[in-house]
Amino acid sequence: MEKLNYGGLDNEFTAYENARIVILPVPYDGTSTWLKGADKGPQAILEASANMELYDIETDSEVYTQGIATLEAVTEDQSPEAMSDAVEKQVDAILMDKKFPVLLGGEHSVSIGSIRAFAKHYENFSVLQLDAHSDMRDNYEGSDHNHACVMARAKEMATVAQVGIRSSCIEEKHNIDPDRIFYAHEIKESPTWMYNVSEKLNDNVYITIDLDVFDPAYMPSTGTPEPDGLTYREVINFLKLINERHNIIGLDIVELCPNEMNKAPDFLASKLIYQLLSMKFNHA
Repeated sequence: MEKLNYGGLDNEFTAYENARIVILPVPYDGTSTWLKGADKGPQAILEASANMELYDIETDSEVYTQGIATLEAVTEDQSPEAMSDAVEKQVDAILMDKKFPVLLGGEHSVSIGSIRAFAKHYENFSVLQLDAHSDMRDNYEGSDHNHACVMARAKEMATVAQVGIRSSCIEEKHNIDPDRIFYAHEIKESPTWMYNVSEKLNDNVYITIDLDVFDPAYMPSTGTPEPDGLTYREVINFLKLINERHNIIGLDIVELCPNEMNKAPDFLASKLIYQLLSMKFNHA
């Protein structure tokens, strides 16, 4: 995997020592169950990011001037448990250095180690999941670190809120809190859903975004696309509100399964990260 800097930034803005933001690629795809290719997601996001304009119109800012370091990828792939341990160690080190981590998946299981690291540093925090799938299985295909189990593990460490969900299995129902899940079909009928989600979150919020939260018209490049998803503008407006009302402490973007014939989804993922960073660090 060729080492690329997020945003195609010059060395002046990528030195780890001075950077406030750290990008950690985790090209792991060991437990996905339909379309493979999420291991190619981090590189596709990094390649697309080099083609972004670095001025953000909505915040009137250039967040890259805060410094964005891109680390070498986590390549542990012996098992999802071993990968989670490796991610936890890396994210813990980033947090020890008082920097803001952004993980690039990879499949959704990469989030488990990251959330474990945050649990060491924050006593009371929430995990905000944007996703098509509830991911609340206790165990799947012999592992409790499977991508289908990520929110069951998160729930053990933090309060959770689940947004955009439109696919679940009956075995997950006992793990799902009906007051903390916001189904896509309900969101589309509720003018207050964004505020309702915010009310369920603690001050400190870790955000995990499975790109299949978006409707496949916007994001076809995922391993398990689901119809009737959210629009890009709905997600951006929601993240604006969360940023205004809460302290976003970390972020992961997962489940990009890039298609060589359609680069737009890769660019969407890279732009989504940049816009969220622009919100977080505006006037910082």
